[in-house]
Amino acid sequence: MTASLRQVSVLGSTGSIGVSTLDVIARHPGDFAVYALAANRSVEAMLAQCLQHQPQFAVMMDEAAAQLLSDQLPTDSQTQVLQGEAGLTQVVTAPEVDSVMAAIVGAAGLPSTLAAANAGKTVLLANKESLVMGGHLLMQAVRESGARLLPIDSEHNAIFQCMPVDEQARPMRDGISKVLLTASGGPFRSWTYEQMYNATPDQACAHPNWSMGRKISVDSASLMNKGLEFIEACWIFDLTPDLVDVVVHPQSIIHSMVQYLDGSVLAQLGNPDMRTPIAYGLAWPERLVSGVAPLDLIAAARLDFEAPDESRFPCLRLAREAVAAGGTAMAVCNAANEIAVQAFLDEQLRFTDIPSIIEGVMEKVSIVEPTALNVVENADNEAREVARDLLATMTGHTPEANLA
Repeated sequence: MTASLRQVSVLGSTGSIGVSTLDVIARHPGDFAVYALAANRSVEAMLAQCLQHQPQFAVMMDEAAAQLLSDQLPTDSQTQVLQGEAGLTQVVTAPEVDSVMAAIVGAAGLPSTLAAANAGKTVLLANKESLVMGGHLLMQAVRESGARLLPIDSEHNAIFQCMPVDEQARPMRDGISKVLLTASGGPFRSWTYEQMYNATPDQACAHPNWSMGRKISVDSASLMNKGLEFIEACWIFDLTPDLVDVVVHPQSIIHSMVQYLDGSVLAQLGNPDMRTPIAYGLAWPERLVSGVAPLDLIAAARLDFEAPDESRFPCLRLAREAVAAGGTAMAVCNAANEIAVQAFLDEQLRFTDIPSIIEGVMEKVSIVEPTALNVVENADNEAREVARDLLATMTGHTPEANLA
């Protein structure tokens, strides 16, 4: 690859994407070095990662967790512990850093992702909420700073692999007629509304193909994950909503497709393992061993496709409506979903009531133009407050600490 090691900051290092990223990096010690790791409050997991990867910095968002990690690191450790948003900003903007894996889940990932883009870094984007909330701001930062934005979500990474791009990884849309986002359909693909009404968090998190965190797993079950990816695809590839379709593909072997004007359809296939898109992002424009087994098409045997059922999964419709509304509507939709999903995970809300919370919030919160980060953050905060009020009305529960 290169003569010098590429320095990588991994945000959300203790989550599933972070762990997979570190697995790929560890396979190529002659190509990459871990500059920094960042997590919220998982001290035990972070301590183990620091001991193995020897980063220069470890950032904990939680103040008590930062102190505990500092106390537990060996006295001769070269890892310096930082805390909070200021620590994140430091490790994504440092001159030594080449690439930033942006894998913090939810709205919390936007400020650091935007900081990395403004600093002109190669941003490996696994935090879809950053684009959903602040797509205008993030893409503007990428253009003005000369940063590279490489999508890590398997679907967008597949599109990226099937679409021509320039030396800055910017997509070139000439000749493209449609982008086809594939969706597994999640664990409730064949469930009736009545079955989903009684669904438990554990059932929603039992994804048939992918190993993901609980929040993202619930989003997959509701198809909101695909709705957020729909929004993300419009921003990354500069597409109008009419050029993006969602296709349910239960096997999760085709990760997405690009349809061209001449009738050709290019698809990216592979086993459902996030190390493939992570490795492609880390090494782009080259390729390297990811640790993922080659796809056995004979063993796969069949590939099925069907249209998504928005009557059973209205979250996909709500995401499309947010795109059509524009402005801060997408940030509002995302914030309401985060509150509703956490309430479901805390067993305070039924699975089938998640879209009701989102729709109620979208009806009540005014939409404005996202001219600056604080405008987006204000819309996000307002949407969360309205969502909590709706949740209290529906269930009587307002656990601020859990839902914030």
